[in-house]
Amino acid sequence: MLQVAFIRENTARVLKGLAVRNFKNAEEIITKVLEADTSRRALQTAVDQLLAESNSLSKEIGNLFKNGETQKANLLKEKTVQLKETTKQKQEEMQVVATELQNLLYLIPNIPHPSVPTGNTDEDNEVVFEHGTIPTLHDAAMPHWELAKKYDIIDFEMGVKIAGAGFPVYKGKGAKLQRALIAYFLDKNTEAGYLEVQPPYLVNEASGRGTGQLPDKEGQMYHDAKDDLYLIPTAEVPVTNMYRDVMLNEKDFPITNTAYTPCFRREAGSYGAHVRGLNRLHQFDKVEIVRLEHPDNSYKALDGMVEHIKGILEELELPYRILRLCGGDLGFTSALTYDFEVYSTAQERWLEISSVSNFETFQANRLKLRFKDSDGKRHLAHTLNGSSLALPRVLAGLLENCQTPEGIKIPKALVPYTRFEMID
Repeated sequence: MLQVAFIRENTARVLKGLAVRNFKNAEEIITKVLEADTSRRALQTAVDQLLAESNSLSKEIGNLFKNGETQKANLLKEKTVQLKETTKQKQEEMQVVATELQNLLYLIPNIPHPSVPTGNTDEDNEVVFEHGTIPTLHDAAMPHWELAKKYDIIDFEMGVKIAGAGFPVYKGKGAKLQRALIAYFLDKNTEAGYLEVQPPYLVNEASGRGTGQLPDKEGQMYHDAKDDLYLIPTAEVPVTNMYRDVMLNEKDFPITNTAYTPCFRREAGSYGAHVRGLNRLHQFDKVEIVRLEHPDNSYKALDGMVEHIKGILEELELPYRILRLCGGDLGFTSALTYDFEVYSTAQERWLEISSVSNFETFQANRLKLRFKDSDGKRHLAHTLNGSSLALPRVLAGLLENCQTPEGIKIPKALVPYTRFEMID
């Protein structure tokens, strides 16, 4: 969430950034924010003056009683009663305006980093890096959903029977490959200095608001109305919320965590050939990395996260590319996002397998995540996160790109985890 002071002091910059995002009604909403803030501050000033006058009268009343001037004291007491009623009324008005202001701020996305390209859709994203050679497959090559059936490693129909579309059942070597990928990703992350944590898979509303999933993505999350808890769409939510309402010291940075969790997304309205098989699921596994950084170091840290994920994909021997997302495709909370995509030769298309983002102070402001500098001044931290990695499309890419006439060859880096070299 943007700070009101930032919006007031940088109105032109905010409007320019929202234009890069193609954010509708930006000028109208920003005007309402500034008007609400002006009203809130005026009411706060009025309340402060009323409270100061009331305190002054209380002291005067006390002195009058001491001096035996009871009649004067009682007259002033009547005035303090009126002041209290007026103060209460102003405080109630201020609360209404403050709530209105907060709700308006929830509507405004983060301001893009200057490097974010303009554009409306994913077709306008900028390719910044490519690696690997797209393999030439044999004539009988298949997409992963057919390979899954051929080798009996993923049962999509069983998942439909148990829960519905988007909930596959992994079997045999398919289940072992899933487990191997999770362990491999966690090991690579912990070797890079990330502390492994196991967070809850359900979060409360405050956690959803803290990282920006609520109210922006409320319709995409599974919600248990009875307990008012949400199934997590990513480990980013519980892990980042570990630091909600926390005051750090400058020397605490960087704080780095990694976590494996299943993830749950309703993906309402998602259907068609492009979501077949593992391409888009309601439940999937993902290993996440989360960083808390000093503002001066967050973009250097973002570059380091990108290099880390590049190293993993190169070990997996997968052809991939990196895109800098344009303003129209940028996530609500992100200032800058890089997407990693693996090429699926069998499907002849790129599959997104990771997003790495810097949120700057946007999440920290919602989370009230601050740090003290060496002079004791308080500042908002920067938060970052990335998929390292999302399993479904990595698995799809491995199955499709590593298929041979004899079977699916496991990349060397995974063999110590799978304990088998082929799926045949």
